[in-house]
Amino acid sequence: MKLTDEQIIGEVVEAMAIHGGDDGIQRIQTAHRLKLARFWGIEEGDRVLEIGCGQGDTTAVLAYLAGESGFVHGLDVAAPDYGAPITLREAAAQLPTSKLGGRLRMDFETDVLSPEIDFPERAFDKIVLSHCSWYFQSAEQLTAVLVKARKWGRTLCFAEWDARIADIGQYAHWLAALIQAQYESFKPSSLANIRTLFTPDTIKEIAAAAGWNVNAEGSLDSPLLQDGHWEVSYTLSQARAEIGDLRQVPDKLAALVESELALLKQAAAAHGVKPMSAFAFTAKQIQDV
Repeated sequence: MKLTDEQIIGEVVEAMAIHGGDDGIQRIQTAHRLKLARFWGIEEGDRVLEIGCGQGDTTAVLAYLAGESGFVHGLDVAAPDYGAPITLREAAAQLPTSKLGGRLRMDFETDVLSPEIDFPERAFDKIVLSHCSWYFQSAEQLTAVLVKARKWGRTLCFAEWDARIADIGQYAHWLAALIQAQYESFKPSSLANIRTLFTPDTIKEIAAAAGWNVNAEGSLDSPLLQDGHWEVSYTLSQARAEIGDLRQVPDKLAALVESELALLKQAAAAHGVKPMSAFAFTAKQIQDV
């Protein structure tokens, strides 16, 4: 019997570590990942490499859809104690012991660009980067990862926040991301959620430069996601301290951020906070097109 989306979401969430015993937030996050995975065409038997797997929000959905005959290998450069309220370590301790455990593996502190990281040619059906590109330090770093991944799989599946806001309610989320990206550009290294703000056009240019040809794209809206609220709250409470801790930040930039913080506070009050949509695409290796 074919399960409904709500039943699928329930089975995936049951396999995951839940903070405080309330699965409401995770159900919303999982519903969004299911929407992405369906757009990408993840199917039974797929072998998937997920770069930037984090706590496994997307990993668990991929593993569910890949089924018992498929497999998902998640990689993340972050240390096991990274993340809140669930750390990567806590997530990785829960998922492998669940009914999805035999279909997935998660490795942390793993830099894809390290010479030590390699896989056989075409080891995977799909390469997934889900809401992780804004964590990259630069366009050059993202390009290098996509170049290296071309050998490992024929299809690239990508998703990131869509900075082309289509609703005034998304303005606050967008402005919070922009403010963070501005001061993050002065950090030589960082553990922040937003380090580089890529637009959809820039992402497609990076993919093309890395040898991938986009064959399907879309903007997927999941208005119940909490990410907009999280980023707005963080920016309003931490941006001044972040700038204060930096050296060589021009006074004009600090003044600009002050103006933007005032706009952010007003926008959230006047229009509420909706998450940006997700820009998603699939791409093929250029020689395969």
